[in-house]
Amino acid sequence: MAREGKRLKAAYAGINRDKFYTLAEAVAVIKSSATSKFDETVEIALNLGVDPRHADQMVRGVIELPHGTGKTVRVAVFAKGDKAEEAKKAGADIVGAEDLFEAVNGGTMDFDRCIATPDMMGLVGRLGKVLGPRGLMPNPKLGTVTTNVVEAVRAAKAGQVQFRVEKAGIIHAGIGKASFDEAKLVENIRAFVDAIIKAKPQGAKGTYLKKVSLSSTMGPGLKLDSGTIVV
Repeated sequence: MAREGKRLKAAYAGINRDKFYTLAEAVAVIKSSATSKFDETVEIALNLGVDPRHADQMVRGVIELPHGTGKTVRVAVFAKGDKAEEAKKAGADIVGAEDLFEAVNGGTMDFDRCIATPDMMGLVGRLGKVLGPRGLMPNPKLGTVTTNVVEAVRAAKAGQVQFRVEKAGIIHAGIGKASFDEAKLVENIRAFVDAIIKAKPQGAKGTYLKKVSLSSTMGPGLKLDSGTIVV
């Protein structure tokens, strides 16, 4: 713990906490500050001018980042028959029906994304209290309840990111790895923020994109000049 505290203190040494960094500056600093032994995730946080307690101010969606997230995504698919075979061939890590239901209901959830064919939702719906809190419940609006399991599995494996605003009006997500080229991180960040802007709800009033910050898993957080993100 003392070692981590010293490392983080050193990382903050060259940081101006009052400055709003341009996107290019922030990415360069984040990359140089990511000195852990593992490949740190670059994370973005956006403070939006919405109150998600109101249905007309909910911000939710999905975006396939141009360069993926760098994360290995394990995908589970609820399907039977031909659709189950299609999911397996597409690269799904876990495919099942009643057997998968029993495993998940028993607490075994060795996956990061859950997809289901429409005919399986009667079964999957009973797992709402288990999958819901973990953000794993299949949803047709996010493309995870679909008959096109091949495309759904491909998108999940390719680095598709789901986002949903939290109670305080904040959205955060991993948008790449510190080992990514700066240009790729910049493109991923711009694509993610663009998706958030396009998802602006009708009920949002006043300033929508209030604050944006960037950090790495173990590194300092930087405030971004949002005018350098949106192009």
